[in-house]
Amino acid sequence: LAMPVALALATVTAQAQAPDWKKIRIGVEGAYPPFSEVGPDGKLKGFDIDMAMALCAQMKADCTLVQQEWDGMIPALQARKFDAIISSMAITPERQKQVNFSDKYYNTPPAFIGKAGAVKDITPASLKGKKIAVQRSTSHDRYATAMYKESEIVRYAKQDDVFLDLVSGRVDATLCDSVAGSLGFLKKPAGKGFVVLGTPPDDVAFFGTGSGIAARKTDTALVEKFNAAIKAVRASGQYKKIQDKYFDFDVYGKAQ
Repeated sequence: LAMPVALALATVTAQAQAPDWKKIRIGVEGAYPPFSEVGPDGKLKGFDIDMAMALCAQMKADCTLVQQEWDGMIPALQARKFDAIISSMAITPERQKQVNFSDKYYNTPPAFIGKAGAVKDITPASLKGKKIAVQRSTSHDRYATAMYKESEIVRYAKQDDVFLDLVSGRVDATLCDSVAGSLGFLKKPAGKGFVVLGTPPDDVAFFGTGSGIAARKTDTALVEKFNAAIKAVRASGQYKKIQDKYFDFDVYGKAQ
């Protein structure tokens, strides 16, 4: 009888330790407008933040936002500083080796941004010897590093810092998310005279299949809860209400 009893006890212990996900800590960046930023009142705001709160409400979960610099996001998740990442993280094959992703909750393409007329096109030949700025540890960083070997890749902790150096002339171009580049820079006074120089090919190996919510490999139940919540929030029309606060187009992208 010892064996069945031991197995029963192990099962009960595992069930007792399995989280019910009524309390969830979510890692966010807070330096990536219009998706995530800190407002003048010191509070986090943006599309990612609103989506996080809507999904938590749908799941009837008490969520806490934990601000984290981008390049430390996955290590902090693995170290249990928080339980999930809602921070415009692209679902790429490389990251899928480290974390579990939910279904996408939006999908926008990358773009090169620079001074109007600065380069003929965005081929590696045209950008040879130029300084290309990227946010460190992003899919844009990996793409620029792999494809523009004769350019100087300059890495920054925050995309906002990239735009500052672009204006000052310290770098020649940036590869970034097209929406973050447009709303966070080009449509602002600082972006005057700057344009989208071009858009790289839609390379899933680098840019993924959209932005998803990342969780630890072991937390499959949490990912399932987020997937159900994304579907429900989209079906109820709440997703469109949140989207329309920030964008004048469908940020979700084409249906998968």
